[in-house]
Amino acid sequence: MRARSIGVVLGVVMATLGTEQPRQAVAVNLEPEAKSSVGSGAAAEVLAFERDMEAAVVRGDTAYLARIIPADFTFTHGDGWTTGGAPLRVDDKTSWLASVGKQPYAARDLDSVKVELHGDIAITYGRYVARNRNAAPGRAQFTVWFERVYSKRGGGWQYLSHRTVHGPTYE
Repeated sequence: MRARSIGVVLGVVMATLGTEQPRQAVAVNLEPEAKSSVGSGAAAEVLAFERDMEAAVVRGDTAYLARIIPADFTFTHGDGWTTGGAPLRVDDKTSWLASVGKQPYAARDLDSVKVELHGDIAITYGRYVARNRNAAPGRAQFTVWFERVYSKRGGGWQYLSHRTVHGPTYE
């Protein structure tokens, strides 16, 4: 996986350098073995923002989250929509903050996250591994593969959208 990840990042960099017009999108890996100077600048800023957001979710810090989430925020839970079905749930800003305020998570650790930049828009995709505080047997830990959209507004990043693309998968 490491060679493939490095190859993808190098391919994007070389393709960008080999053209007269720089490409708009840049993919950067968050996998520990792939962290490098390629992950600096705006991509590193987005990844730090995403880690801060996840930490706030675990703390139940709805005041912080309310500042970084716009009124039109959506959070699509579950991957049922990927095969033509319905998602488990779709939250707006108000309902998601209410859910997070109950502090249901003991942990939400990011894994295998990549960033795609388009000017002031960033798309991240990857996985988080979560542990519930008070879960039914067999529901304590789960993984979610996701795609998220962020926008830089007023000098700071805003969390616009989360869409589960695979999961939750309980361990």
